[in-house]
Amino acid sequence: MAYSLQIVVDCINPHELADWWAETMGWQTEPSDEAFIRSMVEKGFASEAQTLVHKGTLVWKDGQAITAGSVPGPDQPRILFQGSTDAKSGKNRIHWDVRLGGEAKEAVRTRLEARGATFLWEASQGPHAWFTMADPEGNEFCIS
Repeated sequence: MAYSLQIVVDCINPHELADWWAETMGWQTEPSDEAFIRSMVEKGFASEAQTLVHKGTLVWKDGQAITAGSVPGPDQPRILFQGSTDAKSGKNRIHWDVRLGGEAKEAVRTRLEARGATFLWEASQGPHAWFTMADPEGNEFCIS
């Protein structure tokens, strides 16, 4: 049996970081079901404090997912940005590599830095070379 994959990233600002990564990857943020959120608050299953308005839309405060496909589904790769009050304190034990499909790493690096990423170092192994970067909250990732 094959499984689907969701990567969860703890972060201070899940909606802002999800927006950043969705733009970076060319993915979409999952749409919010405002009627469902309101009904959960009205029925007492959630509180107003667990929601916020992000870019004019009512959302769950502590999480936002992005997906590669236009229609989210259980088999779709997904990254969930989950709210945490703990700032990043060390090197990530897991990271992802963004494969650029032949686009020049230098050009992508420049665009990412202009949007708040930080260049950390360049490395190579055999014929493969990559830049290690950090997103706006300091999470490491590579572009290759």
